[in-house]
Amino acid sequence: MVTFLPARPGRLADVPAFERTIGGAESNVACALAAAGHRAKWVSRVGSDGFGDHLVEAIGAYGVDVRAVRRDPVRPTGIYFRTADDRAADGHEVLYYRAGSAASAMSPATVPYRDLWGGRILHLSGITAALSDDCLALMRDLVSRRPGRPLVSFDVNYRPGLWRDAAGPAVLLELARGADVVFVGEDEAEEAWGLRGAAAVRAALPEPGVLVVKQGAAGATVFAQEELPTPPLPAVTLSGSAAGLRGIGERGSTGTGLRPGPRSSNSPKDFVQGGPPGAACAARLAERAAGDAECATQPSPSVDVVAPVGAGDAFAAGFLSATLRNLPVRDRIRHGHLMAAAVLTVPGDITQPPTRAHADRLVALDDTGWGRLRLGPGWTGDDQEVRTP
Repeated sequence: MVTFLPARPGRLADVPAFERTIGGAESNVACALAAAGHRAKWVSRVGSDGFGDHLVEAIGAYGVDVRAVRRDPVRPTGIYFRTADDRAADGHEVLYYRAGSAASAMSPATVPYRDLWGGRILHLSGITAALSDDCLALMRDLVSRRPGRPLVSFDVNYRPGLWRDAAGPAVLLELARGADVVFVGEDEAEEAWGLRGAAAVRAALPEPGVLVVKQGAAGATVFAQEELPTPPLPAVTLSGSAAGLRGIGERGSTGTGLRPGPRSSNSPKDFVQGGPPGAACAARLAERAAGDAECATQPSPSVDVVAPVGAGDAFAAGFLSATLRNLPVRDRIRHGHLMAAAVLTVPGDITQPPTRAHADRLVALDDTGWGRLRLGPGWTGDDQEVRTP
């Protein structure tokens, strides 16, 4: 969708001008992956209007394959406006104009599945499920487990303002249980499901092979079951955004599959647990209830934040990029943090990430070196020195 960024901080009523840019959870991930050297495809629907032209051209300029984007001759391209502050801030405002948009018409009948199953990873967002009943039907079909499907990645992305009724949290939990890799913020898990702490989230979601619980400045905790090999798929990346769906692939890489965990019959309200991030791993590995072979927590580096938006999508892109490279879980988390830091140090939702060599050098730091990182504007350039306290 098209995003309008405010020219200055303050209430939407007080902002005199906005800058037009591109937005949408899935398209953000696709752009970041393409910029990082992967082959990505964005699958979506946009209007046959100027905003649709802008989206297709701008996303394609990042190197994303946009040939699967359908143009709707009747419905408009979705847009939204937001304030400049953090989404969690009390004064944060977001206005969505997406009801009846082209993306809301996505359904099992309007999205060709040949565009969705050709890559190694299909990345989806909970935002798409909130757009319409047809979109929800499509999402339910895509997360249903069946032979030959690509690895399904799902970012919960709970946005209360998009859901038309109180069913949103339960729907998102249902969709997450069908995915292979799930991203969820610790704060949104508490808001949507009443869960406190990463261990409680894992207890309520034992099915995904990989569960990533993002914990803001504290870092992220990942629960991973045993990895199993899958046949390599064509190196095509399928993608979708808040207006579509997607997947990811890289030339010359091999596939990675994950075994689904046991189905949970419990309500999320049955699991409430707090404690520091490290305690979550100790608790879950002691229980082994989800069959986890590994649990890892990595802190976020210190970041001089320019704009607190887009970090979640960027983290997912960094983590998935490292997953495609079959890197260890610790390194996947760190690559997620670095991609998020790249976005946090610019005004918009998307930016040029660090080169792979640059990121790999930072990821390889020992715990002391990683803990001393301080990343500010311009740090992604190879000629920029990363500061330490």
